Amino acid sequence: MAKSTSAKSAAIVFGALACGWLAIELAFKPWLVKARSAMDKSDPDHDPDDADNKPSLEEGDDDGKRDDE
Repeated sequence: MAKSTSAKSAAIVFGALACGWLAIELAFKPWLVKARSAMDKSDPDHDPDDADNKPSLEEGDDDGKRDDE
């Protein structure tokens, strides 16, 4: 009899977890869709820390001074 009770308890816990997961998926669906599409669009080989974002002084007339000086 104890084995039947433990199996029944495991089935109830599994069902509760499945219902909880489904409720979270439905509640947060708009945000999850946006997050998943952003992850699909991202390039895993691109590291933004390696990108050179510093503008060079040769591009334009930036001499380090403000225009009103």
